[in-house]
Order: sequence, then structure tokens, then C-alpha cells
Amino acid sequence: MTITEKVLAAHSGKKEVSPGELINAKVDLILANDITAPIAISEFKKIGAKDVFDKNRIAFIPDHFAPQKDIKAAEQCKMLREFSREYNLGLYFEVGRMGIEHALLPEEGLVVPGDLIIGADSHTCTYGALGAFSTGVGSTDVAASMATGECWFKVPESMKFIYYGKLNKWVGGKDLILHTIGDIGVDGALYMTMEFEGEIIGNLPMYGRLTICNMAIEAGGKSGIIVPDKITKSYVKNRAKRPSKFYKSDKDAKYADIRDYDCSKIPLTVSCPHLPSNTRPAAELFEVSIDQVVIGSCTNGRLEDLIEAATVIKGRKVNPNVRMIVIPATQKIYRQAMKKGLLDIFIEAEAVVSTPTCGPCLGGHMGVLAKGERAIATTNRNFVGRMGHPESEVYLSNPAVAAASAVLGRIGTPEELEL
Repeated sequence: MTITEKVLAAHSGKKEVSPGELINAKVDLILANDITAPIAISEFKKIGAKDVFDKNRIAFIPDHFAPQKDIKAAEQCKMLREFSREYNLGLYFEVGRMGIEHALLPEEGLVVPGDLIIGADSHTCTYGALGAFSTGVGSTDVAASMATGECWFKVPESMKFIYYGKLNKWVGGKDLILHTIGDIGVDGALYMTMEFEGEIIGNLPMYGRLTICNMAIEAGGKSGIIVPDKITKSYVKNRAKRPSKFYKSDKDAKYADIRDYDCSKIPLTVSCPHLPSNTRPAAELFEVSIDQVVIGSCTNGRLEDLIEAATVIKGRKVNPNVRMIVIPATQKIYRQAMKKGLLDIFIEAEAVVSTPTCGPCLGGHMGVLAKGERAIATTNRNFVGRMGHPESEVYLSNPAVAAASAVLGRIGTPEELEL
């Protein structure tokens, strides 16, 4: 079996499972945010459930329209707060004690290898970086799971992606996944698990792995996963709140497809409007002027991402025609960035630094685009109207390219700044 099949088998009480099989499985963690939890709460009450299955396995995180941007957002967040108090939930994260859900939960050790996790948010696939089966579901599935502790699944087929060679300068997890999505398309892994491996992945730090698995959904994937190893072990060692189980794929496991990539041929990559699969080398887009730069999100808002952006922009100024918004993904990352002097570097460069929020990534607040405006962002989606007006445009990149573009006033690379 593959690692995914092993995790699903273990959680459904079976010796083995195979692709296409329908199973009921026990979940280790359920999460929802201020957009998706209110629907789940309403459905939970409709089915007449007396209590949640486990007060310490349900995480409610107000991060999309929080800090509350308007009355409607405030009402949504209030529902989470009141439900959490009513049922005494142990994993409610209020503003000031929170972060973007997919950065916060691994950081807090609430996700461990071998877990089965569902979340009412498509980017729940992020946690596969730790060797967990993790996927986004609808709010009604979350409601049923909050009551029962179980969820149904169709066992997905697996695709394997092997990365070898040597990474070019500034190329990281974001470039690898953008390149991959550009290769297979936005439905290239439809309802499949994307399993990432190879020497490059084996040496990739956890923040790069989280970025890769975060965007599996942008290729249509049911989940992304990386077999846990010594890097995983080191990451969870002092933070895991629960015991973990390290699974790995059998040598004779079956895959629907296997693809390999020579990373020495992967350039700094940008996704152009209006699909993550519409990729081009960053160096070819020098004629594209921009109005806004966003560095943050559940894809690239971790400390190492901020360090990368700060390294590029240090001692320089944001172009007069551009506004730059930096959003650390959690309160802890915000404090670490402050202590390292990163926030000073950004503010000195005339960027603005925000409290943790999903904000502009989904066109929520803190950086919505007007008609005709263009942004380059370290976020994960660039569909029509994703960040604001339907006639605005979003380009996706890694933090180094985004920071260089902020200085240049157009899409560019760190090399152009002689870095």
C-alpha cells in the first residue's frame, strides 16, 4: 500500500484499503474557520447532536475575515466564539492568540505524522507535509464529524512526483509546486493523492514541504503527502501534543502515474492569470508592471518566507508605484520576525506589516484590488476576482520574486538587484 492507503486503513479499522473503496474512518482533528464553521454549527444543531465527539479535537480559527472587517464578519466570528464556549472547545483560537489555520496548527503541534485530518477549507491538504492524510471537506461533513468523530471517504488513487538534481538559487518549494501544476494542469491530479519524494524533497526544510502540500488542491488533488523522515521527526519532536505514527509507502505500492523532475531545469516560476497552471519563468515577465505585492498566507507566511523576502528587500525601497503588504502567518511568527529585525527591514523599505490574517488572499480585506490593478503574491490562487475586482489580475510567486518585484515596480528576480 501507499502511505495514504496505510493511514486510511488504520483509521477505518481495516488491514488494507484500495483506490475507489468507500470507507468510514475516525478523524484525529477537525478544523473550520470563520467562513465555514458557521454553516457547520447550524447543521450540527439541526441534526440534534447533544455534544461534540471530543472537545480537544475540534479547532475553530477565525482567520479569513478576522480581525472582523465588517458587521457580517463580526457576526460570523461571534458564532464560533459562542459555540466554543457552549461546548467548551479546547482549540478555539481568538484574535491575538491565533494565526492562519494551516500555519498555526502544525506550529502548535496539533498535527502529527500518521494523523487523519479534515477541515472545512480546501488548503487543509497542507498537513500532508508531516506525513498525515489531510483533506478539505464541506461544512456539512464537518458537522457530522463533530458529532461522530468519523467521516466517509473514497480511497484516492496516488500519483508520485520525484524531484532530483540541484535547486537553482532562490528556487524553493513554491517554484517546485508551481512548476508541477504547470506540467499536469489544475485537474491533473483530480481526486488523487499527490505523493512527493526524491533527493530534493528529502533535503527540503519543513516550511518548503508545507508550501508544496498546501497547493496540491490547485492540481485537483484530494491531498498532498510526504513520507515522514528525520526532518519531520525533528520538526515534531518538541511540539507534538499527541503520539505520532510514521508510515511509509511499500516498494511495490501502485501509482496511477509517476513523474520525475530535474530540478536544475526548474527556474524561478510565476503563475500568470487566471490559473495556477498558467506558469512561466519569472525572468520572462519583466514587462508586467504591478500595483501591489502581498507576502504571507498559509502558503508562504512562515518565518523562513519572511526571511527570504527581507534578504531581498533589505536596504532598498518599495517602488513608488507599488504598495507592499507583509502578513506573518501567526502571532508567534510575528514575534520571531520582530526579534530578528525583519519588521524593521520591511517598514524601512516602506512596506506595511499586518496582523495575521488570510485577508487579501481571498479578496477579503487588507489589500483588495481595484479594477485593472495587478498584484504579485505569495498566495495560492489567482482565479478571476480572487483578490478583488473581476478585472484585476493576480500573479503567484515565491517570496524572493515578490520582494524583488516590489522594488522593481514590475515582475522581476532577485538577480536583477545583484543579489
